[in-house]
Amino acid sequence: MKIKADTGRCIGAGMCVLTLPRVFDQSEDDGTVVVLDAEPPADLTSAVNRAVQLCPSGALSVEE
Repeated sequence: MKIKADTGRCIGAGMCVLTLPRVFDQSEDDGTVVVLDAEPPADLTSAVNRAVQLCPSGALSVEE
């Protein structure tokens, strides 16, 4: 699994960070998503997918 983030589309809602702070953070400059671990371990698959689903702007996606 590889996480992709479109910072141009991100609105800085922070749902990803609230859902999985081990993998996501927010930029101090503009609040957009920062991916801390673009290829997280398999045991986080469910949590990553949940964070992607909760993103209100659709800025996150996952490649298998």
